[in-house]
Amino acid sequence: MPERDYELDEQVVTESKTRLQKPPLYKVLLHNDDFTTMEFVVYVLQTVFGLPEAEAFHIMLKVHLEGVGVAGIYTYEVAEMKAAKVLELAQAREYPLLCTVEEAETDND
Repeated sequence: MPERDYELDEQVVTESKTRLQKPPLYKVLLHNDDFTTMEFVVYVLQTVFGLPEAEAFHIMLKVHLEGVGVAGIYTYEVAEMKAAKVLELAQAREYPLLCTVEEAETDND
């Protein structure tokens, strides 16, 4: 029976674990104006952001009463796409609805 070669056992390849960072998230904000109807804002929140009617109504009231409301939080590309869709819908109906994107605060764990 051949003897085991212990020199080979010492040459073990170690795996390095690369920890992937989560992409930064961005808030899509709707801003109040004096011309866009509340019904249209609810419509946008339901169609573009897929929110149920009750939640869309709640966010619309926040926009109306506080001047700005968060429609959703997404990765940059998705946030930009949704903001562009909101602006497209608003312009098609001649509403001056402003929709912006800003980086969300991150939790430092």
